[in-house]
Amino acid sequence: MAWLLVDNSNTRTKFALADAETLLPQRAWLATAEISPESLAKTLAGFEFEGTLLCSVVPEKARILREVLVSRGPLHPLTYQSDTGLVIDYPRPEQIGADRLANAIGVSARHGAPAIVIDFGTAVTFDVVSAGPSYCGGVIAPGLGAMQDYLGRRTALLPQIELDEPASAIGKSTVEAMQAGAVFGYRGLVREIITRLKAEMDGTPAIVATGGDAALIARGLPEIGAVDTDLTLEGLRLAAIRNLH
Repeated sequence: MAWLLVDNSNTRTKFALADAETLLPQRAWLATAEISPESLAKTLAGFEFEGTLLCSVVPEKARILREVLVSRGPLHPLTYQSDTGLVIDYPRPEQIGADRLANAIGVSARHGAPAIVIDFGTAVTFDVVSAGPSYCGGVIAPGLGAMQDYLGRRTALLPQIELDEPASAIGKSTVEAMQAGAVFGYRGLVREIITRLKAEMDGTPAIVATGGDAALIARGLPEIGAVDTDLTLEGLRLAAIRNLH
């Protein structure tokens, strides 16, 4: 039996097939803004599955995804009410993003608990999992790309740039100066948040990064023990085992 895993985030929506043993090779993605019944039909042509696990942080697009995919078998939207295998230690659990739950499920299974998951996306999220494993909360900050886009939009002379490892801290051009500010500055933000989170946790957490900018930022942060690009999808696969029958 194969399931469709859908990671509907703010910028991109990923589709992957999985079964009870592993993530399968067949995958696709769409720009979230482009999701429609027509684009979904084209993107998922050739995908064979018997149920869908939907992880969404974009309600308008989640509605379209549900309407299209419910005809393809059982559909389970991941929420705090799902069977996650986690204790939810959070005063208002309905506010927890489904992607953050997926990351917590994935990190507990693949890297153990306690853990901190750092997901570098449109926003960067830090999620704390205690030894329980229990989902305890975390931190949300602007994503690296969003910060760079803001500079390009709000200043007259600063360009849009491609993010890359700076050659040095002293930029010898506008682009080099912006890259240094973005990458070195962002690593400082991440390091400080990790330090604060660890100080409030029991035990020594595994610190795992995922998401689009994870490899670039983790390269200069020895505090991050692993970069796991499939962490969210693995969390969804494990949720599918528990919630799709």
